[in-house]
Amino acid sequence: MSPASFEGILRPQQIRQRVKDASDAAMRRAMAVKARATGSELPATPDKRTPRPLSQIRADLDALIGLEAVKEQVRTIIAFLEMQAQRRAHGLADVAVSQHLVFLGNPGTGKTTVARLVAETYGSVGLLKSGHLVEVDRAGLVGQYVGHTAAKTQRAVHKALDGVLFIDEAYALSPARASGHDFGAEAIETLLKRMEDHRDRLIVIVAGYPKLMNEFLNSNPGLRSRFAREISFDDYLTDELVAITEKLVRDAQYRLGDGTHRALTTIFEEMRRTDRFGNARVARTLFEQAINVMAVRLSQGEPSRALDRAQLSTLEAVDFLEAAIRVRGA
Repeated sequence: MSPASFEGILRPQQIRQRVKDASDAAMRRAMAVKARATGSELPATPDKRTPRPLSQIRADLDALIGLEAVKEQVRTIIAFLEMQAQRRAHGLADVAVSQHLVFLGNPGTGKTTVARLVAETYGSVGLLKSGHLVEVDRAGLVGQYVGHTAAKTQRAVHKALDGVLFIDEAYALSPARASGHDFGAEAIETLLKRMEDHRDRLIVIVAGYPKLMNEFLNSNPGLRSRFAREISFDDYLTDELVAITEKLVRDAQYRLGDGTHRALTTIFEEMRRTDRFGNARVARTLFEQAINVMAVRLSQGEPSRALDRAQLSTLEAVDFLEAAIRVRGA
């Protein structure tokens, strides 16, 4: 066979390479389709509202039930940022202090609510351009194959630029028994680099259980030093949980019947408190279950009877007592 006859024939390694290239191209097209369908493509910078006046943010902070130690620390942050803003107005130099924060606490202790107010504060005093909050967890940062994690983390950072990236249950990025295929460490490394690259446009707040967060901060030599302050969120006391429930009732245009305050106090006092206790989440679940119990109670009797405004808006003690049984059994 003449040399010219071999011109159109591919060697085995060339065939394997072309098959691989075609397979990779098909995978990229499939990922692009999935990304468009799930909205996980690299987003444009999200709409950012003009930050609210600091007086309104302070009023919302003061209105929070409990959290007195947390409020005091946030007020300290606000005072410092206000002073820095005034120094800038007079042409004086800023003191370069990291504003990245660690929130330590059990579920339902107000960490996300306070993070949102802190983010708004950063925007209101001009530390950040908008002060919006982007909430993510491990699933929003860690991918399932090589190269995916860095892209997902970068997307989250991109959305949070000029605002705050709030990472809930951040300890899940460094699980104690991570396998060799866990990409949490890659997310942490990418995040640390982006925190440095965008130090004037990004603030990060990490949150989670105290013990697990301590392990997380020790999992990478560069982590703990990046966070300026650790703020502890204590579990709510019984009277605070009662107050939270009563606020939920008022905000939903219901009212409490006779003896309900006492019933709520008994319910929360008898609840078992562990580090998995849901705090304000339990209060909300109890309220929602009480509404269901109330609906069943009012539906009994004549099906066509009309209910007056008071009946439709009054939650009785029996509603909460029955709801508590459902919550404990959930």
